[in-house]
This record gives sequence, structure tokens and C-alpha cells, in this order.
Amino acid sequence: LPRGPTEVPPVSSLAFTEGPAIDEDGTLYFSDIENNRILLLRPDGTREVFREPSHRTNGNTFDRERRLYHCEGAEFGPGGGRRVTRTDMSTGQYEILTDRFDGLRYNSPNDICIDGLGRVFFTDPRYGDRSDMEMTIEGVYRIDTNGQVTRILAQPDIERPNGIAVTQDSKTLYLVDSCPTVGGNRKIWSFDLDANGTPSNQRVVIDFGAGRGGDGMRLDMEGNLYIAAGIMVPRGPHETADVLPGIYVVSPDGQMKGRIPIHEDVLTNLAFGGTDGRQLYITAGKTIYSTRVAVAGQVAFPKWK
Repeated sequence: LPRGPTEVPPVSSLAFTEGPAIDEDGTLYFSDIENNRILLLRPDGTREVFREPSHRTNGNTFDRERRLYHCEGAEFGPGGGRRVTRTDMSTGQYEILTDRFDGLRYNSPNDICIDGLGRVFFTDPRYGDRSDMEMTIEGVYRIDTNGQVTRILAQPDIERPNGIAVTQDSKTLYLVDSCPTVGGNRKIWSFDLDANGTPSNQRVVIDFGAGRGGDGMRLDMEGNLYIAAGIMVPRGPHETADVLPGIYVVSPDGQMKGRIPIHEDVLTNLAFGGTDGRQLYITAGKTIYSTRVAVAGQVAFPKWK
């Protein structure tokens, strides 16, 4: 695995980067949650604001029809949308896919992925201020192609869902369970998906123990998990510095294959890009990093040439 990722030139004054997603032309879209906006960085280095305000958008991802999906959260200040939205990049149409479940507002949609059948999976935890939560459940949801929304995972099977990834054969779902309490889960779970997208056969891929566990997560074409995890300076008694910051590469059966070290807090997420799918972009604190990897990413869109 490569060592020493390079820093992408500054986009502007960044506060907390998240949610990277790559368009077909190689443009990187990513959230700057604290500044309440989505920015873009083109392959030629030009950069601009894509949407402001972003309604505190966190996770972003593309589907096969070049539509960009957004998890509009509720962190880092007021104005959070607490919903899942979608932008058609060809027409500019922006629409709300879901903003409530059983009549209650979501907590703070966090991360999102799309399987090979076009089904959308997203997580809905709440970090930070929890005073305005309308639900007691922090769950995982599936949006079917007909728009129906189903809660597919909840407590006590999981604690606080964060990053999420799904294989493009639509058979396996991976979930980051990151609960910032003393003794809380720092686990990566794996689930089988049936033909209806219902998870079963829950199993642990890796447990980060007392250290800072995973945040965002992606898959490569060989099925390996790339997990943004670790921290240099613990943020409280709920975590230690035992897990060094970096992108952890783990096989589906839990074998540690390597780590791409990133010397910055706080690592949040990553996305595969480039003309061959082997350029990795990493959101970390106030910085975007990029590095080459040996295996292309497994994504709904774009398809690598």
C-alpha cells in the first residue's frame, strides 16, 4: 500500500470536511459541514462552491444515472435539513427523497450508499446535541426504487450507525457502529442481504476496541474495506489513542491488510476516483488528501474505463 498521501491544494477556508463523491469527469464533491456548504474540486485544480447552504450535508454519493445523493444532517449548528435529498447533475433538479419516518423527523442522516440494483441505504445517528431528537432509534434505512422507505437495522442489534457501504452485487452490507460513550461499540459489522435488501447473519469484521473506530468506509473491486479511523489526540474518556489515524484496509473476513497513515485529526471519509478508479481521495479535518492505490474502487458510478 502507498505511504504518505499528498495534500490537495487548499479549496478555501475549510472547517470540517466529509462526504466525498466523484463525478464521471473526475470532479470531487465534498461537504464542509461546519461552513454549511458543498464544494467541488475539478481535476484541473479549479474549485468552487456547489451549494450553500447545504443544510448541513454530511454524506454524498452518486448513482448510475449521475444523480448526487445527500445526507442532510443536524451537526455543527442550526439549519440542518435532517433528510435525504438528490440532485440530478444533468438537469439541476433538486428533490427531497425522505424527511420523516413514521411521521417523525430523522435524527441526522450521516452516510449513504447505493447497491447495484439502485437501492439506497443510509444511516441516521445523532452526534452532539440530542435535545431535539424526535426518535429514540438511531437506525439504518433502505429506500427502494419505488421510493418506499424501510428501517432495516436498529437497537439493540447496533448502537450508533455511521459509515455504510454495500457491494455492487447487492449481497453484502457493511456498517460502521461508532458510539462515543465509554465502552461503546467501535465495530465494523457485515450483513448478508436477501433479494429484498433485508439484512441478516450479522457478524463482526473488525473491532477497534477502545480507540477511535471507523467513520466513513468504501470497498475496492476485490471486496476489501477501506476504513477511515483512528485519532492522535483523544477527545474524551470514551476513546484512546490506541488506533492511529489512517485508512485501514481490511479483508471481508477481518484480516488487516495495511494502513495508509494520515497525520491529521479528524479523519472522516474517502472515495475512489481518477480515470481508473485507483485514485483515493480522503477527507480529514480541514484538509483533502489524495493517494494512489493498487485496486480500483467498487462504486455504483462512475464506471471506470
